[in-house]
Parts: sequence; structure tokens; C-alpha cells
Amino acid sequence: MAKSGTHFHFKQFSIAHDRCTMKVGTDGVLLGAWANVEKKDSILDIGTGSGVIALMLAQRSAPGACIHAVELEQQDAQQATENVAASPWPQKVKVYNTAIQQFEGEKQYDLILSNPPYFINSQEPPDQRRLQTRHTTALSFSDLLLAVTRLLKPGGSFQVILPYTEGLQFIALAMQHALHCTRQWSFRTRQEKPIERWLLEFSTIPTTVDCGEILLYKHDTTWDDSYIAVTRDFYLNM
Repeated sequence: MAKSGTHFHFKQFSIAHDRCTMKVGTDGVLLGAWANVEKKDSILDIGTGSGVIALMLAQRSAPGACIHAVELEQQDAQQATENVAASPWPQKVKVYNTAIQQFEGEKQYDLILSNPPYFINSQEPPDQRRLQTRHTTALSFSDLLLAVTRLLKPGGSFQVILPYTEGLQFIALAMQHALHCTRQWSFRTRQEKPIERWLLEFSTIPTTVDCGEILLYKHDTTWDDSYIAVTRDFYLNM
């Protein structure tokens, strides 16, 4: 991945995000690269922003997979639509400008994923668009889980990235919606640092939890092998 003006350039596509509320960042790239897309023919990305996760999944999923990307903010949805049109997969991804609470969908999905708002009790920013994107005022965890249980196929997979504390709270809340955590991977920048993010996968079918860890740096600014293994299909210099 390389930054060039208003774009981020990946190996197979580029993302313009100058009009988006939230720019391309590590969280979205991690989720898009880590998500399990095996045998996932229908995919829903909730809160797609610039469309980066949806396009990462378009690159990784089967040729016949269908990806729907939902985005509340009009400017973000428009730029995501433009990014999809400029990508190698314009027929594979469709962007919807709507709230997930009102999204009907054309089907139920094998895979649903989200890099959701997660600030619950923190000070709210003055920018209304940024507030809706990063704070749970427009999409609470409960609303997100209600949408997932409504739109997920039986036996389907829901995958999400969240900060440490919010991730643990989310696991407990998901259980109340009959969603069982089946993968729980931690992410931290360095081995000596505390866990910064959880990459979580849920299913309606309980099973043994797969635990793993991704480190960003091995030492100094040298990427760790675990981070390279997950993201090498996307970064230009890997």
C-alpha cells in the first residue's frame, strides 16, 4: 500500500478517500485481509466508507461472489461507488447509501463484516459526520447485532474489528443474540505493547474458538512476519 495525493494504492486497486469521513487505516486493511472468505458467495460490508474492505474482499473472494456495501454517509457512499467503478471488479460490488437499520437487502448473506463505530462514552467530536462514523450514536452495538441476525444466513459468519475493551463487551452482547465467537485474534503494534484490537468472527453454530495474534512490528519499523502473512496480497512493497 502506498499513499499518493488523495489515493491509497494497493497491488490490484486504488482507493480515493479525500471526501470520506474516515480515511483508509490499519483497522480496515486488517479486517479486509484477515476475514475468512472461503465458500462465501454472498457478502455484506456494513459501514463501507471508502469501500476499501469491500474491494479487498472482491480481490480475495471467488469470481462469482456478490458483495453488497452499505454506507450511511452520502459523500462516502458516492466515493465508494466511484472507487468500485474504477476497480477491476465493478460488477462484483454494489454500494447502497442507507442506514443498515433500514437496509432490506436482496438476500441473506454467507458473510457479514464491519469496521463499526465503537466509541460509547467518550467525548463526542464537533464534526457530525465523524461522530456518526466513529461513535455509536448512529449505530449501536445492539442495532448492529440485530441487523446481523436479520441478514445472516443460518451457519453464516459475522466478522468485526474492535478495540480491546469494546471487543470483550461485544463478545458478551453477541451471545445474547445467539452469535458465538469462533475466532478471536489479537492485534498489537509491538510484543511489549498491550492488545489494541480484536479481530472477531461469530457464527450461529458454536465451535472451538480459534485464537491467534498479529504483531505489526518485529523491531523498530520492520514488519512482523505475522502482519506480512495477512497483508502481503495488498501492500505494494511486500
